[in-house]
Amino acid sequence: MTTHVLACTTTDSERSARELAASAIEARLAACAQVEGPITSVYRWQGEVETATEWRVTYKTTAGRYPDLEAHLLARHPYDTPELITTPVTGGSDAYLRWLEEQVSGS
Repeated sequence: MTTHVLACTTTDSERSARELAASAIEARLAACAQVEGPITSVYRWQGEVETATEWRVTYKTTAGRYPDLEAHLLARHPYDTPELITTPVTGGSDAYLRWLEEQVSGS
């Protein structure tokens, strides 16, 4: 079973991305959050092809903390249907992964 995941969302401004990142770290739902952008997203929404400038937030967390992170983001995200996806972490530095676990467990 994968115990570590990268969780990702996008939002419409750098300010929103930073706020989503900081609030998750403060709540110990992720050990780290990285904000990237601006990026250009092209997608279909309500039957139309849209293009938008967005900022991506990638969270490092555990599979066990992800449900709480998801609930946290859904409650604070400005989008009606935000992107919330995870990617399993299949390897990495033992020291970093231990640190990640400590951060989200509050140890």
